[in-house]
Amino acid sequence: MKKILAVLLAVLMMLSVCSTGVWAAVEEDKLTEYPVIMVPGYSSSELYRLDENGEVVHVWGDAFGQAMPEVEANLGGIIADAGTFLLAGDVEPIAKRLGEGFQRIFGDMKTNADGSSYYDVKNYINTAEECCYANLQEKYPEGRHQAENEMMTDVFGHVGAENCFVFTCDFRMGAVECAEKLRAFIDDVIEYTGKDKVNILAVSHGGQVSGTYLTLYGHEGKVNNAVLTVPALGGAGIAYDAFNAPKAGFNFGDVALLVFIEHGMMLEEDIHYLVEAGWLGFLDDLAAALVPYVMPVMGTWGSMWDFIPLEYYEDMKSELLDETENAAVIEKSDFMHYQIQSPDGEHYFAKGFREAQQAGTDVYILSGYDIQIVTGMPVSSDAIITTPSSSGATCAPFGKRFADGYTQQVDTGFYQVSPSMTVDASTCYLPEHTWLIEDYHHGMTYKDEYTKSLMYTLLLNEESYDVHSLEQYPQFHATTNVSHSIFATFNSGTEGYLDGEATHLTVTNLSKERDVTILAANVYGSELELSFRPLYLKPGQSGEIAIKGEIPEGSLKNFEISLSYMIESFTLVGERTFNFTLMNGEAAEYDAENPLVDADSAPAIEGVLDEETNAILDKYGAKTIASIIYNIVMTIMNFVYSIIDLFK
Repeated sequence: MKKILAVLLAVLMMLSVCSTGVWAAVEEDKLTEYPVIMVPGYSSSELYRLDENGEVVHVWGDAFGQAMPEVEANLGGIIADAGTFLLAGDVEPIAKRLGEGFQRIFGDMKTNADGSSYYDVKNYINTAEECCYANLQEKYPEGRHQAENEMMTDVFGHVGAENCFVFTCDFRMGAVECAEKLRAFIDDVIEYTGKDKVNILAVSHGGQVSGTYLTLYGHEGKVNNAVLTVPALGGAGIAYDAFNAPKAGFNFGDVALLVFIEHGMMLEEDIHYLVEAGWLGFLDDLAAALVPYVMPVMGTWGSMWDFIPLEYYEDMKSELLDETENAAVIEKSDFMHYQIQSPDGEHYFAKGFREAQQAGTDVYILSGYDIQIVTGMPVSSDAIITTPSSSGATCAPFGKRFADGYTQQVDTGFYQVSPSMTVDASTCYLPEHTWLIEDYHHGMTYKDEYTKSLMYTLLLNEESYDVHSLEQYPQFHATTNVSHSIFATFNSGTEGYLDGEATHLTVTNLSKERDVTILAANVYGSELELSFRPLYLKPGQSGEIAIKGEIPEGSLKNFEISLSYMIESFTLVGERTFNFTLMNGEAAEYDAENPLVDADSAPAIEGVLDEETNAILDKYGAKTIASIIYNIVMTIMNFVYSIIDLFK
């Protein structure tokens, strides 16, 4: 039963980023008048080819609809193979059936050894007129071709659908080729609208394409504002994991997968607390068994090779590409990796972005951090794109942080290390124009009020901004996606940092419908004391937890506060841990010989249980839920003891 549920959850994960949202109002008198081009995420463009009779053959778009006839025709065999898989753990029969089905359905997407398309594949829509959202809404009221419509619907309300356009490309091709098409499309939109510039809103792969365009052609000054959300500038860790699977296999992060689903569906039930460790492990074998069927179709896509992060590129290239047969793929991807993604490249992102800025373009980046790649790579990410790839930041390995006293690599004139001390933003492509959001999951910008509002403020306002401009948008922010239930910050200074002026911790119920009761507050890694009392918070309500005594002295010291709570859902209890950096006096001494330490403090329960009991809780994935209950019980007991002491 668990395996069946796991498969359903994996499917839900793929669908979970489809939801609408409302964002904070932009100042209407400061709105830009330039048209907006959406450069969407990977695989957003529909593709077709003509057969020998000149008939249209649909190649890509509505993957679910394309797959359903295949599923219906082979339903009996699929059920039989699934039974073998679930009962005996044998992945080969179902991998063979699914893999061969994939090749039949999507085989028209294959490319030649040189990276060129095997078939003459085309986009359905190409010109500015065809790609105008107003025209698309009229011609395709069901929503076809209207990529990232959740985001763009909000934009329509301010600039009109007639001033919004979707960029399409053959996403199989490399980023440079797609960027060249974007250059021509921008010229087309400028001619169509009569404006001299455009604004760009880019998502994921669209961020890589837009970043490449700005790097190569930004000096032309045809873009006003460019907002790159979760951009795959330096590649996508998930692509490396897939290409490397035949040798190393997959190592799906069970909790990462489930939390991704929670964020995408904005669930207020913490389902990841209720599963046993490793219960999705079977997905590793199934995914690895599918790779040999997928590679003949996707193995020479230029875009997939551009997704391989620079540090892994040479190994993957030598292992999977032939110097002669794949020479054209190698030449194009070498240019992308060594001229655009590498700091030593002539057209390195940071150089290109600065040239674009000098030409009048405001370039902004929004990236996620402190999330494990869902396929297992131990690098800080947004679950799909690593944080170094999307932002250029320097990050500690996942699960580690920089030691107290760490000094950022580049002196930018202001402090740019995350409250968790896991991210150094001083090395970003654009250190003053990059916002980093903890637990900001890929493709979920509009599921967090902070990122939604920030994105549209940067996109549509005429003013130029940096990370100092807007107090409500600090460079580092912990996500307010409702799946986390609560949010907390001190009442003084910048979010995530504790200075000497703070008097209390403000806790907010993120839910729009459910009451939350804060039942425990535990501080780890600091002598800071909180005068805790239970807080009952209605939806959207905030409460205060006072600081007890003096704030400890010292700076550049990380600590954590875990808040345990009860919520009106079937999971009943939950916990969220917030990272803070103490900034109150002399900096801690940095231990250069031990530059990394564990990112997360050991839960209090570990100190009262023997080794065997701790091992059992870990084995069955019950450590977190046991820790929450323990913290709540201990807080209640301490509260009772304090009352008794008053009457002694």
